[in-house]
This record gives sequence, structure tokens and C-alpha cells, in this order.
Amino acid sequence: MARRPLEEYRRAGAETSLEDDWISEAESDPADAEWFLATGEALAAAGEVELGRGLLGLWDDVLRERGLWPVRLEALRRAGSWLHKPNRLQREVVETLREIWRDKPNLASTLEWVGLQRAIDDSGKLWDKVTRVGSVLEFDVGQVVAMQGQGIGRVVEVNLSLENLRIDFDKKSGVTLGFRAAAKMLRPLPPEHPLRRKLEDPAGLDRLRDEDPAALLRAVLQSSDRPLTGGEIRDTLAGIVSAAQWTAWWNAARRHPQVVASGGGRPAYRWEASEAGALDAVRRSFDRATPRARVEVFRKNSERDPALARELAGDLASTAAEVAPSDPGLAWEIFFALERAGQLPASLAGLTASLLSREVDPHTLLAGIEDRLLRERALAMLRERRPDWPEIFAEHFAREEEPRVLSALFEALAKHDATASERLLDDLVAQPRRSPAAFVWLCERAADDEPLRARAPLRLLQQVLLATASEEFAAFRVRLRPLLESGGTLPRLLGHLGEEQSRPAFESIQRATALEGYQREPLANALRLRFPSLNEGVDAGPLYATVEAVAAKREELQRLTEVEIPANRKAIEEARSHGDLRENFEYKAARQRHEYLNARVASLHRDLGRVRPIDFARLDTAEVRIGARVTLLAPDGGERAFSILGPWDSKPEAGVISYESDLGKKLLGLRPNDSVAVGENEFRVREIQPAR
Repeated sequence: MARRPLEEYRRAGAETSLEDDWISEAESDPADAEWFLATGEALAAAGEVELGRGLLGLWDDVLRERGLWPVRLEALRRAGSWLHKPNRLQREVVETLREIWRDKPNLASTLEWVGLQRAIDDSGKLWDKVTRVGSVLEFDVGQVVAMQGQGIGRVVEVNLSLENLRIDFDKKSGVTLGFRAAAKMLRPLPPEHPLRRKLEDPAGLDRLRDEDPAALLRAVLQSSDRPLTGGEIRDTLAGIVSAAQWTAWWNAARRHPQVVASGGGRPAYRWEASEAGALDAVRRSFDRATPRARVEVFRKNSERDPALARELAGDLASTAAEVAPSDPGLAWEIFFALERAGQLPASLAGLTASLLSREVDPHTLLAGIEDRLLRERALAMLRERRPDWPEIFAEHFAREEEPRVLSALFEALAKHDATASERLLDDLVAQPRRSPAAFVWLCERAADDEPLRARAPLRLLQQVLLATASEEFAAFRVRLRPLLESGGTLPRLLGHLGEEQSRPAFESIQRATALEGYQREPLANALRLRFPSLNEGVDAGPLYATVEAVAAKREELQRLTEVEIPANRKAIEEARSHGDLRENFEYKAARQRHEYLNARVASLHRDLGRVRPIDFARLDTAEVRIGARVTLLAPDGGERAFSILGPWDSKPEAGVISYESDLGKKLLGLRPNDSVAVGENEFRVREIQPAR
């Protein structure tokens, strides 16, 4: 029976049909409460209270007869206030609670403790007490629970007066938790839960894992009130199914015909009550899905049942023919999904040829194919059938995001016309924002491709630094960050720079806002070590810093010279003893570390030789000076405060800026009531004080 809302019965004038459907549903599926309650509430709202009471009474009789007490409790919560008077409602609720928690040792004392044995006129208070009963009895004596960090345990004592309980875990006995903490930190495990069986029957659980993988999966899925992802299932079975066993076990378990997967890239799995139920669930999922999601449903379930596969394939074939002009990429994916499943109808035999013809825009086709392997297949077939494939490849190269597909495109173009492919790389380095994904691909490729690094090392270095701070590359920052680290593209570019390129490279590194100090210093020091001329003309004036910052730098210098450099020398000697230095990664890494450490020591010696501690006690606050804290007043009355210290003390996120920064230089020399632009706003100097 297709459940209908009350309005449909009323429009058809079929009041008796509602009663017939109600009785039929109560007999076939009484546990699905929403339709019964929504219809009863609608009847009450329409003034037909007696009819609603009568129908809900019929349903309630079925719930009691079949022992569906949790469903009955929800029915009383939703509809009890207009079905029963307060005293009667309370008696019905208590009766239902006694049935739900009948096996709990502390049931009677808990009902007394929360006050459910005394008359309650306020329905809100009644349901608060019901909730409290559940929260306590859920963790009654004997309940097996799981707790993060403690593992599996059993509740051994409940103290109602102190509102706490005591649990014996396998790792630790006698752990005491308050009721509120227990609700947040403990997870009750039902008798069939695998983790509980791990505690009570480990040998039986091992046999189940080895002899019936699907039964173990069923236990996991049925222990949850929602579908579980593969990762969640694996976490649940940690210690039961080892990493070495996982792949074979998982492949065997999830093929059971009652396992149903839903969702896209990270599907969630549930266990249907029967194979027929699983097939119905797949059909419903297919019917509700978008055309593209239907392809995924078909792929995952085409081997489940031949009749189901033919049914879904027929719908997909019709969709492919319908969407081919507007969404050729989807039609392409449908074609190959049907072909792979052996369900391709004769009517679609010529589909790929038509999609690859000049009548279809190849870029629309490629952009619509989400599956990487199918997109690569389309490119290969375009190369075979279209003489204009180089133009198609070159244009799609700027749009593609998958690194593997970009590599395939470039290699095909390089074989066809090496000069044109070189121009493609030059264009990428010159204008990376036009094709962010392709530029990131180029940068990653350059880490291991020395000729690529040598093409335009300075320009590539500058563009990498700009990209790390550019919004156009926000989606690629996770891939860009490793390029800045030791062994990445950026450090390896330094070896290809000439003397005349060293100064602009050095300045680019110093200006790069995306570089952290720990990233900037090794790059700058490596350049200074390789090009000593960078040290010439460097401002040898004083370097101002707090006493604490000076002490920290001296400690760093001592650690480098007394600990890290000797340890690195030992690492170099050990690596050298391994043999052929040309293929010796450990030796190369130790040598790179040696260069960094020596450059860092030289830098610290140079800076400590010109450092001057900031004297806060003698600071003249007539104007903004190094060591001052300046408070700025905005036009709207808001305030911003900055402490002007040295580069060693700079913490912009805490309002401490370096006097060498652009803002620091702008603030130095200002007096009270002077104006200054900060960002897009104009501020006025309100107050100048020592920063300490």
C-alpha cells in the first residue's frame, strides 16, 4: 500500500479507505511510526479527535501485542497528551518503561529515584523523567560498554544517590564516572555487537571471521542505527580483523546479497532483512538518484541479480540516448558502465562514434566525464579518430585537473610536436593563474625533472611563491606546501640559479608572505652560502630585540654548534660508508642538512654581532619608536594596538610587529593625533606607551 497523506483521502471522499489502509498497515508494518502519528495528528488538528483516538488505539493494541514497546513509547510521547488524561498517560508510560527495561536490575529503584512513582501533572516534567530513566538504565549493572582510551568494560555498580557508576575495563578496573559523563563517554554495546563478543566469546568471533565473513559484517551493521562507511566498519573491527586479513575479508563480506551500499565516493553500507528487501532497496535508491548517481548504483549492483541488472540497464540506456546531445560525458559513462556489465543494448552500439564525431564539442564531452579512467579512454579514442587531436589535447590540458591525465596529455603532445609542448610549459610558467591545476602538476613534476627545473628556474621559483599565497590556488595548497620543503621543487631550483639571478631570488624569498620563518631561513641561508655576494651590502646596522629573544638565539647557536652539527657530521660519515654516493639518498640528505646548519650558524653569528637589546625603561614615548606600543583609534570608535619590536620578536597574530615590516616602518615616528592608513581604513594615533 502506498501510504497517503490525510488530504488525499479527504479529496477522494474515502474515509473508510483510510480505516482500511490503517488496519492493513498496522498488521504489515506497525513499527514504522511516522505515518501513523502524522495521520493521527492531522486528524486531531482537523477536529476529528475521536476518529484519531480510535485509529491510534487500534495501532496501540498491535504494538502491545507484538511487544514493540520502544515504538509505543514514542507514540505516547507524540500523541499521549491528547489520547489520555495526565494520570492515565503516566501509568501507560510507566508500564511501557517496565517492559522496555524489564531485564535491568535497578529498574524499580530508578523509577522511584526519578519520581515516576508519584503523580506528575506537567507533561514536560514527565518526559524529562523518562529521558533520565533511559540515560541511567542504559548503563545499568551488567551492561557492556566501550570507552575511548579504555577499551571494552562492564558496569559493575550503579550508585543512584551519588549519581555515578563504576566500570571494570579490560585495561583498568574500578573506573568511576558520573551519569552525565557516562552519557558522553560510554557507548553501550548490545549482546550481538562484535566488540562485546570480543570480550565474552573471542574464540567464537574468530571462527565467525574466518568461516562466515558476511555474518560478522552483519553483526557490525546491525549494531548501528545508521549505515556505516568502510572506514567506520574497519575501526569497529580493529583487533578482530587484522590489517593483513582486511582486504580478503572485506571483499568476501560485502558481496553478500543483503549488503546494500549507498552514496558516492565514500559509500555507506547497511544490512537489509532479506535478499528481496535488498533488491527493493537498490531499486528505491536507483529511482531516487540523479541520472549520474544512477550510474554508480548500477555499477555497484549489476552483479547482484540478472533481472535487476536488466531493469536498471534499460533505464540507463534510455537516459543515455536522451542526454547525449546535452550531456555527452554522462552518456559516455553510461555506455561503458553498460558495456562492462554485459548489458549494452544494440540501440547504443554507435553511441561512442557519434560522441567522438565533429558534431559534439570534445571539451564538453571531456568535462562531463568524471571517471578518470574513462576520460583517459576518451582521449585515447579521440587521438585515434580525430586528426585535430593535438589542438583538442592542448586546449584540454589547460582545463584538466587530474595529474595522471595531465601527464598523459603532455607526453602525447611532446611525441607529436616537441616544440609546441615546450611552448606549453613556457606559457604555464608565464601565466600560471590561467591553469592552476596544470601549473601545480608542472611544479610537482619539476621536483624530479632536472631539465624542467633548468628551463626558467628564477621565474618558476617566483611563480611558486606567488601561487602559495594566491586565492586561485587555494584548492591546491595542500599539494603546494611540500614543494617548499627540503627535497621539494623550490629548494632544488636554487641549484639552477646563476649569480645574476641570486639577488632577485633572495628578495622574492624574503618577501613571500606564505613562507613561515622555518621555511624562509633555510632557503635564504642556502642562497647566501652559494652566493657570498648576497652578504655584501647587507645593512650592517643594529638589530633590535628583546633580552629574551637574544637569549633564545644564543641557545639555538649553542645547540647547533655543540649538538646538531656534530651529530650531522656523524650522519655524513655513516652514510658515506654505505657506498656509491651517486645513489646514496642518506648521504645527500645529510649533506643538505650540513649546508643548512652551517648557513644557519653563520647567520646567527652575523646577527648576534649586531644585536642591541631594547631598553623599555628609557623609551621616549613622545613618538612611536622601537619598543613602543601604539593604540590606534578608528573612525567608528574601534581601537587597534600594535607593539613595535624586532624581527626576532614579531608575532603579527598577537599584535607584535617588526620595525622592519611595512606597517612597522609606517608607524615609526608618528605622534599622538597623527593619522595613518592601515589596510583600507584611516586610523588616528591615540596613545603611545612602552611595550613592556
